[in-house]
Amino acid sequence: MSNYLYQQHNQFFSQHAFGSEIPAKNELIELGAENIKDGYLGYYFQINKNDLYRLVYKNRISTRILAPISSFDCHSEKYLYKMAQKINWNDFLTVSKTFSIVSNVSNSKIKNSRYASYILKDAIVDQFNKNEKKRPDVNRYFPDLLLNLYIHENKARISIDLGGGSLHKRGYRKSTTSAPIKENLAASIIDLTEWDKKTPIYDPFCGSGTLLIEAAIKFTETPASLLRSKFGFLRLPEFNATTWNQTKSNINQNISSLPNNLINGSDIDDKTILKAKDNVSSYKNFSSINLKTKNFEDIEAINNSLIITNPPYGIRQNTIQEAELILTKFGDFLKQRCVGTTAFVFFGNKEIMKKIGLKPDKKIPINTGKLPGILCRYPIY
Repeated sequence: MSNYLYQQHNQFFSQHAFGSEIPAKNELIELGAENIKDGYLGYYFQINKNDLYRLVYKNRISTRILAPISSFDCHSEKYLYKMAQKINWNDFLTVSKTFSIVSNVSNSKIKNSRYASYILKDAIVDQFNKNEKKRPDVNRYFPDLLLNLYIHENKARISIDLGGGSLHKRGYRKSTTSAPIKENLAASIIDLTEWDKKTPIYDPFCGSGTLLIEAAIKFTETPASLLRSKFGFLRLPEFNATTWNQTKSNINQNISSLPNNLINGSDIDDKTILKAKDNVSSYKNFSSINLKTKNFEDIEAINNSLIITNPPYGIRQNTIQEAELILTKFGDFLKQRCVGTTAFVFFGNKEIMKKIGLKPDKKIPINTGKLPGILCRYPIY
């Protein structure tokens, strides 16, 4: 077995969305990470080997947790192939297992991310064909091993994706609405509200229930990857099945129940609420999340609560006017029927936030996909 980069320095890398820096770092610290250093949209960190599985299993905020295995200057396709061939891929793969590659290339002589993936793939399969006369297959959707190739300014880093894929994919989203918020972004928003776990939460535009489910995951200490079946750390040479099984068992035993009337939500559309209920049903202990079909204008009051919501923001031009009208009415609702409540409203489109007619006392930029969004706090007195 070779001595790989993450083994030499006991250093890993967590990726997160823009705007999630503070909750991502706080969570890493909470889960045992040490010597945390800034990276591009992420953090380098060190962690005790026994805590690594726990950090991946429970992580709600990070997009990926990576274990770098090799880093090198990379000025050509031939050199990428040559350096990839120096890795003993038998340490991570067998011919009966599958793999896939996620690549990101920027400001480098290798211009195309997909082409970079092909080069790395060829280096791996050629090594197996030479040594074993057989090769592992590529599975783009559910691989046993997911590799991450990052090339920036002609410097390459090859890593193992320890979660086996993007950690925002929890596994509970059986049904979605037209513009669902990503699960780890919703978890980040929950943390940014500094919810005390005592104040009732209400989402009047709950959609498929993502914000409410993420609040429940936080309250109950449910591991975010509870429903995940494959993890990349299972393919590490030093993987210890006994430690992993004990870690998972201890975490699962500490999952708590959810009290009634703590997490609540509504939406104007019957079908949307059915989708939300379907997603909530993925967790046996989340049955007390209260969901109902209701237009926010028909809600009598939401007093002394915490509103966390992602209202419609008009992705297409012909719906922007409708979204602006909804926001204007929602702003009136907050002013008139939400005494003693603090509202956190996430706008996926910053251009329409003024239509709510309230001045936020705090604004936090958060990117959602390619769109620059913003989370605004409105204390209602």
